[in-house]
Amino acid sequence: MMKVAMSLFLLSFPQWELAEANPEKEVSLHTGIETHLMKRELPKQLPRFIYDSGLEFTYPDAVRGIYVTGHSAGGSRFEKLVSLIDRSDLNAMVIDIKDDYGNITYIPDKNSPLHPYGKPFIKEPRKMLEVMEKHKIYPIARVVVFKDSILAERKPELSFKEGKKIWKNGRGEAFVSPFQKEVWDYNVQVAIEAAKLGFEEIQFDYVRFPEGFEHRGDELNYDMGDYKDLELTDVQKRVKAVTDFVAYAEKQLKPYGVKVSVDIFGYTATLPAAPGIGQNFTKISEHVDVISSMIYPSHWTSYFGIAKPDLVPYKLVTEYSKVENKKLSKMEDPPISRPWIQDFTASYLGSGNYQVYGKEEVEAQIRALNENGIEEFLLWDAGNTYTPNVDYTPLN
Repeated sequence: MMKVAMSLFLLSFPQWELAEANPEKEVSLHTGIETHLMKRELPKQLPRFIYDSGLEFTYPDAVRGIYVTGHSAGGSRFEKLVSLIDRSDLNAMVIDIKDDYGNITYIPDKNSPLHPYGKPFIKEPRKMLEVMEKHKIYPIARVVVFKDSILAERKPELSFKEGKKIWKNGRGEAFVSPFQKEVWDYNVQVAIEAAKLGFEEIQFDYVRFPEGFEHRGDELNYDMGDYKDLELTDVQKRVKAVTDFVAYAEKQLKPYGVKVSVDIFGYTATLPAAPGIGQNFTKISEHVDVISSMIYPSHWTSYFGIAKPDLVPYKLVTEYSKVENKKLSKMEDPPISRPWIQDFTASYLGSGNYQVYGKEEVEAQIRALNENGIEEFLLWDAGNTYTPNVDYTPLN
């Protein structure tokens, strides 16, 4: 059985104690007896209840992490990935706890409402985290939020419908609605359970409406909940729903002492707000500890005057970093910037539009970030096969 300790920091209420001499205040009590008492001042901020998982991790000098699927985390590849981190300047893993389909990647307790959504990809998540503690690997739990085919199938009323059927995108994926508070609570509960397991950070992904929603929102059937009657445009409602979820999740997770991060499309930093998906870079950034823009060169069109971004990773990341830095510099309390960068080959772009990504291309992206003052990054490869012998601190 997993053993965890709940450390309760007790709240101190105002107390009165006898003054030895020269009392500061004289108080008349309702007993009719006048007694010299001194008021004890409360601290301005009372300590809160903080959950203790029993594991100890130290935030690295700068997070340099890799993406790990539930299958990899629970299989033989995990040992290889731990070895990769041990032999390099990498120091963190982003592990799927709720994946792109909506599966919870381990089996929650049978009495948990999350139990029916669990899959035994990671058979012993606590032991996995204990290994990470031993190897000083910073653990981040990835929770995919609004892209969730499983929840959509189980509760169609929370999803988007095309006629009487659940709407799915061109890849056969269903989404649930960011307008629905029940969806919020479900995903926050997944995050809380991850925090209890011992993860130090919760990373929310797919915190958005489906791509291109501005072109299909009027064609689909869905419940707007509390947002229906707000005097806002549809774009503003989408932005508000997405931002409200992030703010709500941050608040609910405070007692668990975890950091909160959000993955966001890189192009949102170049816009006031992404009209279809509801992501506003600045508004989301106000409610997180870390913002992780997905800036894979292969995913950009001809932004920044670059016709074929996949061929020039250093230039693409440099130009993006300038835009993001300008955006964050205007914030009073900006989050840490920790972009997702590319360690995969985008052959689907077709001949002449892509290149094979290896040591040189990965290092070029990191160098561009570092030269622009961005010290943290995450590497993405869907198959978790990362380029060997990369210098992850190229400016050192």
